[in-house]
Amino acid sequence: MPPHCDSLDGPVVMAALRALQAGDAALILPYVPASAEAELLAAFDRARLAREHAPEAADVADRWFFETAVRLHRAGEGAPFTGLRPAGLDVGPIIPIAERALESGDPSELADALCGLVRDQVEARLHHALALASHASHGIGAARESISAALGLQVWAHALYLQTHAAAHGGDHHHPD
Repeated sequence: MPPHCDSLDGPVVMAALRALQAGDAALILPYVPASAEAELLAAFDRARLAREHAPEAADVADRWFFETAVRLHRAGEGAPFTGLRPAGLDVGPIIPIAERALESGDPSELADALCGLVRDQVEARLHHALALASHASHGIGAARESISAALGLQVWAHALYLQTHAAAHGGDHHHPD
């Protein structure tokens, strides 16, 4: 996944910052699983106390709390925590479109973007496989390339199909057909 949840300008860190600023842990709790709630609340209380001492202490406490929140969030996804990433990293074209869809409630731009990407990939992979199939009779090497491209298209399509039925964001729920 592109840097997002583990970046300094990602949704988890932004929620953690809002929670610290407002003194309201409820603003960050939805980002971690219920099993991590006690640990996050303890970290929140410690960070709030440390923030009262000096700007330097607040910076250290904030960073530690951000790391704790992201680590617990990532654990809830079943993903490792490898540290916080800097702000401003490229998250690719789809996350901003998905964020706009969430803000507006309109799925059109996101559906169009994803459908266009899938269509482009299907066409490219199919044309590649067909081009190789037309030369498959030119020896075992050409036949192998043809078979590899054909099976590659099928496996890619099946993986995409499975992903459309997979749990979102490490969750246990998915939306059936």
